[in-house]
Amino acid sequence: MPFEGFGSHGLHLPISRRQALMKSAAGFGSLALASLLTESPRAAPAAGSVDPLAPRAPHHPARAKRVIFLFMSGGPSQVDTFDFKPLLTRDNGNPLPFDKPKIQFNSTGNLLKSPWEFQQHGASGLWVSELFPNLARRVDDLCMVHSVYGTNPAHGGAVMKLHTGSDNFIRPSLGSWVSYGLGTENGNLPAFVTICPTLAFGGINNWSSAFLPAAYQGTPLGNASIASDQARVKYIANSRLSREMQRLQLDRLYALNREHQARTAIEDSLEARINSFELAFRMQSELPKIEDLSGESAATHALYGLDNPVTANFGRMCLMARRFAESGVRFIQVTHNDNKVQWDQHADLKDGHEKNAREVDLPIAGLLYDLKARGLLDDTLVWWGGEFGRTPTAEGNNGRDHNPDGFTMWLAGGGAKGGLRYGSTDDYGYFAAENKVHIHDLHATILDLLGLDHERLTYRYAGRDFRLTDVEGNVVRELYA
Repeated sequence: MPFEGFGSHGLHLPISRRQALMKSAAGFGSLALASLLTESPRAAPAAGSVDPLAPRAPHHPARAKRVIFLFMSGGPSQVDTFDFKPLLTRDNGNPLPFDKPKIQFNSTGNLLKSPWEFQQHGASGLWVSELFPNLARRVDDLCMVHSVYGTNPAHGGAVMKLHTGSDNFIRPSLGSWVSYGLGTENGNLPAFVTICPTLAFGGINNWSSAFLPAAYQGTPLGNASIASDQARVKYIANSRLSREMQRLQLDRLYALNREHQARTAIEDSLEARINSFELAFRMQSELPKIEDLSGESAATHALYGLDNPVTANFGRMCLMARRFAESGVRFIQVTHNDNKVQWDQHADLKDGHEKNAREVDLPIAGLLYDLKARGLLDDTLVWWGGEFGRTPTAEGNNGRDHNPDGFTMWLAGGGAKGGLRYGSTDDYGYFAAENKVHIHDLHATILDLLGLDHERLTYRYAGRDFRLTDVEGNVVRELYA
């Protein structure tokens, strides 16, 4: 990522900026360059700026400044976590008393009660299963949405839908749209960071900027197959050139850019892309400070579970998310996935969900407590969920199948109303029934909390205006504090 190009490539002056880019190690290539320059955003950066990540004013007053997305890869079971269904316990082993969806991922049998007890917690009395004893103490901060639904029962399509709004086209991710709409609060860091993302089910497309300019793509720290204490941005350090030499090279490139611009008075978009070299240079000193957790107190390490091998991996991700949030990163994603489809319990529901919950319960509760104690929860929207839920009917003897037709997600902070139970599934937890919230509605609501109108946040590409929610989506203002 650090810039290193001219000395080792025999560059001789004077040449044009376009030639410099084509010859350098970071060159776009003539065809790619031409393609990049054919599209332009509907919204412009801040006045007088050519930096694509320069801060931009929202469309309307924002309740949140940033998002932390806690992605539970594989699909947690709503009826075993937050959506208490007494009739499911009463009718355990009986057939479902209504038709199952016409399209199912696998066949399932009769109703299967939850292996875990539910209790009401907090002043709000929200129901939480015994899988999440620590999170239950933070329940009055949670805005439970029990009526989320999607359209795709397969992991690949559902994950893509959740991240990009589309399950069959390559589209920009939510984090990219947020970065495009608002820019960054810290010019020394990316606007969008994803910590240990899964490489399955769309992989990089889930944090890609697609047809948006590359500046808005998510920056990954490691991936799901790498322990979080080893997760780093690749090539953040330059072992060949000193910072002074890199700075000299960047200054020479800047001079070439200005000379070319003075002669042509065009290509501001290309100028903005060259800012990526500058960002990479600045990240070398800024990013390692965030990744270094040694300055955090022992109490903070314990709060996130870093002193316990069961919770340490996910806890470290959550602590880094807090550090990125307070450093001005707009969109931070944390993925719970140990190189498998983590919450995908087609069998061994009890052992699998208990293992997963033990790993994430304490760190998530610690994150919420820490954000609130630091005054960050007011303007940081925390979003928890998976790509779908699970069936209340049994797959085999002790598993649950994929269920996109009704499941639970929750929000916290960032203008969401704590202690709220919104929407519901049917009596057994299969279908969203009351106050249904489609994935497009959820995306529209998240953007609205950030001050962005999902119908106005558009980008012209291939002859049409695109947006995250395509031609759908309704803001669910009932979720607001």
